[in-house]
Amino acid sequence: MKLEEIQDLIKFVSKSGVTCVEIEQKDFKIVIKTQEKEHKYKKMSMQMPQQVAVPTLQPVHIPVAPAIPAAPAGPVAKSEDSKYITVNSPMIGTFYRSPGPDKPIFVGVGDEVKLGKVICVIEAMKLFNEIESEVSGKVVKILVDDASPVEYDQPLFLVDPS
Repeated sequence: MKLEEIQDLIKFVSKSGVTCVEIEQKDFKIVIKTQEKEHKYKKMSMQMPQQVAVPTLQPVHIPVAPAIPAAPAGPVAKSEDSKYITVNSPMIGTFYRSPGPDKPIFVGVGDEVKLGKVICVIEAMKLFNEIESEVSGKVVKILVDDASPVEYDQPLFLVDPS
């Protein structure tokens, strides 16, 4: 075997991740060993698990408080509010009642709104989205404070359609 072939073999062994290669011919024997490294194709050695004493656990009684009924997710509709139509947020973002800090508000309590009229702005990802009324009627209640975060489908306004 020539020196160049031996050097190529050493390079191959180091790149392949093999830890030991033995070549034996009539007049010589070559053993190439590398340090064992973590390699993604390295075979795992199987070991038999040793018997481990596991302590036994004694059951413990922990008193549990009686369940408290969960509060409803959204605001509870009062009987007087049931005749009103709720305008919900179509997206997640920050609710604004006016187009800018020095601008007048879009609608206030007692204002008449028509279908398609802009009633607020919701900022989402640096974009200001004008929210249009889905109903015609009179604004009875504004359910969200100005510049506060809103969730998808969160009630924003109560509108009296009559």
